[in-house]
Amino acid sequence: MEKILIVDDEQSMRDVLSIMLKRAGYTVTAASDGEEAIASLEKELFDLVITDLKMPKVGGLEILKAVKEASPESVVLIITAFATAESAVEAMKMGAYDYLTKPFEVEEVQLIIRNALEKRRLSTENLLLKREIAGQASLAKIIGQSEAIQKVFEVIRKVADTKSNVLICGESGTGKELVARAIHANSSRTRMPFVSINCSALPEPLLESELFGHMKGSFTGAISTKAGLFEMANGGTIFLDEIVETTPATQVKLLRVIQEREFRRIGGTKDVKIDIRIIAATNRDLEKAVADGSFREDLYYRLDVIPINLPALRDRVEDIPMLAQHFLEQFSRASGKPALKLTPEAGRLLDAHEWRGNVRELENLIERVVAFAEGPLVTEENIAGWLNRPAASPKPAHVNDFPPDGLDLEGFMSSIEKDFLLKALERSRWVKKKAARLLQLNSRSFRYRLEKYAIKGGRD
Repeated sequence: MEKILIVDDEQSMRDVLSIMLKRAGYTVTAASDGEEAIASLEKELFDLVITDLKMPKVGGLEILKAVKEASPESVVLIITAFATAESAVEAMKMGAYDYLTKPFEVEEVQLIIRNALEKRRLSTENLLLKREIAGQASLAKIIGQSEAIQKVFEVIRKVADTKSNVLICGESGTGKELVARAIHANSSRTRMPFVSINCSALPEPLLESELFGHMKGSFTGAISTKAGLFEMANGGTIFLDEIVETTPATQVKLLRVIQEREFRRIGGTKDVKIDIRIIAATNRDLEKAVADGSFREDLYYRLDVIPINLPALRDRVEDIPMLAQHFLEQFSRASGKPALKLTPEAGRLLDAHEWRGNVRELENLIERVVAFAEGPLVTEENIAGWLNRPAASPKPAHVNDFPPDGLDLEGFMSSIEKDFLLKALERSRWVKKKAARLLQLNSRSFRYRLEKYAIKGGRD
């Protein structure tokens, strides 16, 4: 609901405009003079300010200047009974939306107000659109046919149109923001804003300002009043990535937003009510963070209404060919090259890689491969140089090289065992069953040794 400030020293004009605008569903504040108006501007953010031009002490042009300094996005409409060409030109130069002469027709002013507020909405939507385009620049569609990713699709379909908060857990690069966008796109809020922020990217004071907004002068550098992301997301969805990185102070404020559906800007004195859906994400164990006291338990339970656990790429290896081909086509098209294709050997090499960076690592690798590609086929040689495989342990000393002072036999034998486990995995392209056969071990014994030496990755 848009907020409008009416400034006029005539009681009758304030009453007429207030009644008309309240009937139209707007939230209205009225000020009897310029000083009272400026005091209101210091406390609250208004979408539209309607001000008389000629008033004692502080006139309409001074209010216009104060509005543009405090909140550049706010729209200002000047009204006056003493119109001159000079004053009209001056008002428009200073940023007024329009200039009306008293008396005016009610229908005329209603139309101008609707158009002015539409301009304000379009300005906000344009700002959000720029953020969204920036956020989508490195994203692809959710792709995969594996059972693991199909379960994620099923959860998205079931919960998208609910109002419940969602907590997405998964390693870095698994596509948490992509899932959040899919939830928003399949909900009844799809025509409303989707706003995303990485909570680990900003220090606490800046994060708080980004989330909740601030009033002019509330801290050093606050040269104007600014709406926060919660306010900009009103009616839509806000995505809080890496939520576990927030400080205890910020967590308290987030808890209040979730519980009360309202917040207060930094330096503000009035609560701002909102209707939003909150989707949070983390690549860490949030339950462990609660246990060690770094994350509030009550906030965790407020966020974890609908949990979604995203599988690592190594846990859905069957999706790698489809993802790789998608990225090949995407980057080939962007580079103006014919669509490249993987050779079977190259595909097997991708399947065997550990993918610690998940889909994002695969995407980056394919982008590099396309950049250097010289033919229509991507071969094993084209890919091998870009893959960062785990290094094997340093070669142990030869058994005949018995140290003069003796040796730690258990440690020595462990280093040999670990070294051969890694060599077998390398030889089998990280397919565990093949590696176990190379070492003449059964699957159970092989897995026990992998766990013993904390060797992760590969596929069955």
